[in-house]
Amino acid sequence: MAWNDVVKVVASLAPTVASAIGGPLAGMAVTALESVFGIIPAPEETVEQRQGTLASAIAGATPEQLQAVRKADQDFQVKMAELGFKNQEAIAALRIEDVQGARALLTATRSWVPAALTVVLTFGVFMMIGTLFLTEVPQANREVFYTLLGAVSTAWITSTHFWFGDTLSSGEKTQIIAKSSPVQE
Repeated sequence: MAWNDVVKVVASLAPTVASAIGGPLAGMAVTALESVFGIIPAPEETVEQRQGTLASAIAGATPEQLQAVRKADQDFQVKMAELGFKNQEAIAALRIEDVQGARALLTATRSWVPAALTVVLTFGVFMMIGTLFLTEVPQANREVFYTLLGAVSTAWITSTHFWFGDTLSSGEKTQIIAKSSPVQE
């Protein structure tokens, strides 16, 4: 199961947890899901490995575990309320504020560094992919090369999301807003 599919499943079972995935509170959200399945990540595990483990667990979840995901969402709501986040919209707004803050800082400082970093990462990703097509990576270096390719690709995707936005989070935000009830004042 791909990570985007996992997020969709989680959104239907645990909308509050899903609203935190991909934002500054993602670590807490993933930890909440891992605890449902008894997953204890090793310190050296990468984000991608943790996502893969969680995706496998959700794909093979029993009805009891799916119910536990719903319970974890309720517990997550309580924890977020204790931290000052009233509802899913507040958590989703935090992700949007995070991106807006970074863009505002760029506008205020007129720094050339983010643009240069994006160009370097773009060049790096396509050079590494080109290397895969044009040469054979020695067996002894494959694991390191693929790990590096994954890390550089992830950084590149993040940098392009900074410039062009992220349609996934926009779609999630729309789903969350559609499922939410109006605020009573």
